[in-house]
Amino acid sequence: MKKMTNGKNEDKGDDIVASAPCHTQQFHRALAVLAGKWKGDILWQLVERKRRFGELRQSIPGVTQHMLTTQLRDLEANGLVKRTVYPEVPPRVEYEMTPSARALKPVFDELFRWSQEHGFPTGAHPKASPAGEPEQPTPPGQAQTGRTPASQGREPGARST
Repeated sequence: MKKMTNGKNEDKGDDIVASAPCHTQQFHRALAVLAGKWKGDILWQLVERKRRFGELRQSIPGVTQHMLTTQLRDLEANGLVKRTVYPEVPPRVEYEMTPSARALKPVFDELFRWSQEHGFPTGAHPKASPAGEPEQPTPPGQAQTGRTPASQGREPGARST
């Protein structure tokens, strides 16, 4: 058992965690809500519009169905994602950001700008451009062409060999 006096751990001289400033605790709570391998990707996809589960799964390379479900449930439980089930056959489910998550859009935009400015590599699933350079992701709110780099030089309907 360590001897403690005056709010300091005498063995290390560190402040006791309980006396940490409130803003630090709040920051850690906010990070915990957003932490998760796929949560950032999910929210990034939902910034522009509502999406169905299959759309999310296709737009996030490497995520499994189980992990996407788990992360969506966690985001929903924390009030960042709204899940809407439509009474149709087959059932249609859509996910969208809540107003509190939408308030994070300037943070996402700034992170995107910061990564562009400082030249960070694109990560685990970089897309190569025709010139062999990594393709930069399109920030939310900007139009995407829907064409992949491999298809840009071909005529519509032409098959690749």
